[in-house]
Amino acid sequence: MTRPQDAIWQSATVPCRVNLIGEWIDFNGGTVLPMALTPSVRVDIQSNQSQSDQVSSEQFDGPRAFGIDAPATDHWSDYIRGALQYARKQEWISAGQDVHVKSAIPVGAGLSSSAAIIVAALKAARPSFATVTDANLALAAKEIENRFIGVPCGIMDQMAVALGKPGTALALDTRDCSYELLDIPDSWSIVVAHSGLHRALTDGRYRARRDECLEAARQIGAAYLCDASMDFLDALDPILAKRARHVISEGKRSKEAVAALRSDDRARFGQLMIESHNSLRDDMDVSVPGIDQLVAHAIDLGAEGARITGAGFGGCVAALIDPSILANWWTGLTALHPTIKRIS
Repeated sequence: MTRPQDAIWQSATVPCRVNLIGEWIDFNGGTVLPMALTPSVRVDIQSNQSQSDQVSSEQFDGPRAFGIDAPATDHWSDYIRGALQYARKQEWISAGQDVHVKSAIPVGAGLSSSAAIIVAALKAARPSFATVTDANLALAAKEIENRFIGVPCGIMDQMAVALGKPGTALALDTRDCSYELLDIPDSWSIVVAHSGLHRALTDGRYRARRDECLEAARQIGAAYLCDASMDFLDALDPILAKRARHVISEGKRSKEAVAALRSDDRARFGQLMIESHNSLRDDMDVSVPGIDQLVAHAIDLGAEGARITGAGFGGCVAALIDPSILANWWTGLTALHPTIKRIS
């Protein structure tokens, strides 16, 4: 599908995000701290008055046409089509749509490219008269990813890309979706580096970890696993105990990290990032050797903190650095890992 140059398109642009701390706790009642990044996705839509959605992208295969009520097909366009089907139910749009996607967000990097595409499509489809807030769109995007795509994710990614702004972190209470945007101090440099190791959350590993967390909460009798006590871990089998230990400790680390950000305590924030990575590696079992090596080298070269980010199994590392050593630090890190790419 070639975009007509004289067509009137509805458009929306949405950033990606990195999670500074608070991993695997958005569905366990925790506070998370994602930060919006500059790379973004733009979605343009226009009614084609047919019974098909036609989707094209500069980054992916296409164009492809799908019936307006067709189910997900494990194709990248599922994220767009799920959003369009939701928009039709809301009577924001009617009939089929021509959709064009242009994204600078690396796929499989743990930067919420899927959530960004869904939210961008919803924002493009939302009419000017609609009273639906960006936070409401985030909730709708989560429903689409859960029900249409089949990924049982929490609410963090959708809220982060719908509300976040580069240079700020979103302190989000995932229980009631209350939030505050906090400025990143000028004395902090946060570098996000793509390891080159790709992963997909539709391969079952995400669902397995999520189910283990929910089962641990059920056996303990906790409404939210973040509220549980470490004293109950002995009653769980070893795998569930490990998952619960990560969630309980990460929930505490995340709240302490918000306090450290508010008080400009870079050293403490960095230490919490290191503890978070160790817990993700040892208790959640979601890191991989290549990421562990990248984190270790980042710290050895002078980063005050570094950790795997996103759901894990590959993707990106976030590091906290004193701006005065940033250039030399990055030179040293790329000498050891020449294939990594800096996202921010």
